Amino acid sequence: MAFKGIKGAQFGVSMFPTDYAIQPADLAQALEERGFDSLFFPEHTHIPVSRKTPFPGGGDLPRQYWRSHDPFVALAVCAAVTKRLRIGTGICLLIERDPITTAKEVASLDMISGGRVIFGIGAGWNREEMENHGASYSNRWAILREKVLAMREIWSSDEAEFHGEYVDFDPIWSWPKPTSPEGPPVWIGANSKWVFDRIADYADGWLPIGGLGSGSMDKLDEALSKRGRKIEDVDIALFGAFPDIENIKGRIAQGVDEVVFNLPSSPRDEVLPILDRYMDVIAKVKN
Repeated sequence: MAFKGIKGAQFGVSMFPTDYAIQPADLAQALEERGFDSLFFPEHTHIPVSRKTPFPGGGDLPRQYWRSHDPFVALAVCAAVTKRLRIGTGICLLIERDPITTAKEVASLDMISGGRVIFGIGAGWNREEMENHGASYSNRWAILREKVLAMREIWSSDEAEFHGEYVDFDPIWSWPKPTSPEGPPVWIGANSKWVFDRIADYADGWLPIGGLGSGSMDKLDEALSKRGRKIEDVDIALFGAFPDIENIKGRIAQGVDEVVFNLPSSPRDEVLPILDRYMDVIAKVKN
């Protein structure tokens, strides 16, 4: 996607959709009514009680991490009550999922929604959570890559097969197919020094959290160029954006295409005023 600039930048929100917060359908409708462009839901199937792996954010792990809905169920509800709003995982812990089953879930959601799905993925941070699913923490990125490549094969081929070190299956039939032959866009959520090569290798977009590090765009451009790709063809969506007008303008000037604000997992009467404040910021950014 070509760089949009201030006028063409898009804006969305991300929220843990929990049992005690505004429910997905209500949130999606409120977003579309206000003119937001996208909605992202993260994923944690569970959180091990042991809590051996420290929370990357520091301090105690917030309860929404173990109280959130399955993202694909929640996003399907959102698709059903909206017509324009793009819906995505931000992020899906593909490392913990079967790629054949997940390929069908993503394709089904994409078809049902009319091609509005963004498949945001990441390798995760909670070692015990992964190990409960039989996943290897030390090999998580290599496994993730193979699962993405296998899913792309399922989405694009009538008789898909994949033979890798971690994913291996003979020819299969799997429908529905996504609305695009390449499948929905795959965005990687990570901030490490390796993310640029990973995006260039098998992704369509980047979900940096909080901001762009020094020289990030140059590093991404270099990694893409080595594979014959252009930075203009990669979507960059800033997650956890700070709702400050000048800060957002600066990020867009750096090359950010989409600005995604965080929402608390709170009841409707607390969330809707926050959406209105975000819309005020967006209007001032674009004017």
